[in-house]
Amino acid sequence: MKTNKFIAAAIAVSVAGASTAPVLAQSTEHVLRGAGIGAAGGAVAGAVIPGLSVGEGALIGGAGGAIINALDKKKRYYRDSYGRKYYIDRHGRRHYK
Repeated sequence: MKTNKFIAAAIAVSVAGASTAPVLAQSTEHVLRGAGIGAAGGAVAGAVIPGLSVGEGALIGGAGGAIINALDKKKRYYRDSYGRKYYIDRHGRRHYK
């Protein structure tokens, strides 16, 4: 049983590593924030669910959070020094609202 969980956690981590490459104009900070939130939630789930350790829950939750945030396609708006809102497309160009 432990071996299956270890293999599942290893697969989840490897998939997360392949999926955390910047998708569209995502920043690495955004992806890592999702991984941290997922890891915290997974650690809590690991403490509550019998048969799942805290570390395994954190690994699986971190991988899931990174994947979800890397694949998120919502536009993120920023403000320039004049207060105008814009988003950055996948080519790095600004588009003002």
